[in-house]
Amino acid sequence: MIQTEQKPEDLTGMNVPAAQEYIARHIATLKLTEKQYQALGEASAKWTSRIELARSKGAGDLALEAEKEADRLKTRQESLEAEIKELKAQIETMRKQLPGLAARERTIDPDRLEQELLMAMPGEEEKAEADRRLRDMEKDASAEAALAALKAKLGAHNSGGTE
Repeated sequence: MIQTEQKPEDLTGMNVPAAQEYIARHIATLKLTEKQYQALGEASAKWTSRIELARSKGAGDLALEAEKEADRLKTRQESLEAEIKELKAQIETMRKQLPGLAARERTIDPDRLEQELLMAMPGEEEKAEADRRLRDMEKDASAEAALAALKAKLGAHNSGGTE
């Protein structure tokens, strides 16, 4: 049997508290990624101004090095931008699953429900107990009657064979 890998945004198998914690970790990752993105934007702006400065001073070799660094930062920033979009989409997908998880957790325990109903209806618990005891007595009486009938039958059979 081939198992497929569970997608990061799939909360299947989690309870609500675990799912909320999982989403919170994704949100924390998103915030850190957004800070990195912002820092890269500031660094990129600094290197762009350095390119202009190097060109204005006639230092082509420095301008070229600054352009390489600016390009590297821009590539990394684009990668982070895609990661931010993906994290936001995953978080939204996960948030939409929370009500379904909560609904699946709401199960009914029939024994507990019976006890709660009996407690909610005064006198019903005593009535149910009396009903149980009477059924037990009926079973005992039925068994005693069957035993008496068997004894009578055996008694009649034994006395009939001795004459």
